[in-house]
Parts: sequence; C-alpha cells; structure tokens
Amino acid sequence: MPKKNRIHIFVSGLVQGVFFRSETQKKAKELGLLGQVNNLTDGRVEIIAEGERDNLEKLIDWTRHGPASARVDNLEIIWQEYPGEFTSFEIR
Repeated sequence: MPKKNRIHIFVSGLVQGVFFRSETQKKAKELGLLGQVNNLTDGRVEIIAEGERDNLEKLIDWTRHGPASARVDNLEIIWQEYPGEFTSFEIR
C-alpha cells in the first residue's frame, strides 16, 4: 500500500472569485484526496490535502495554473506527516 502524506499549499495571485476553491475540490475528489480549501483574508487560497503522494503531486501540478480564470503567481508547499484528519474534501 502506498504511503500517505499531507500537503499544505498557499496559492497567491488572482485566486479568489475565480472558482478556484470549487475547482480545487473537484480535482481533489477526482484524485481521491481528502482535506479542505479556503480563502484567506490576505487574498491567498489555502489547501490542505491528504492522500497518496502521487495524487498529491498531481494536485500540486494542477494548482500551478488552477482554473482558466485564475492567475497563479506563487505556490508555497509544505509537506507534512499524514495525520488522517479528514473524511472528505470540503470548501471552507
């Protein structure tokens, strides 16, 4: 069984008001990931995702551009130990 990990991503750019959270949720569910996505008050989007490393890397690749209406300027990615905190992938 592949080892599970957790990532914490902060996405900067034009990422609020462009369906970034809903598209992230759709992609995460497609990849079988659990976690959450939410808007931060400083204009960034925060993503916490848990699952198999290969699928987390696919989410990171997708996040580099996001949905068509978004403009991603920067990603901050933090790899963490897998705590198994989530049971679904939710928008907060």
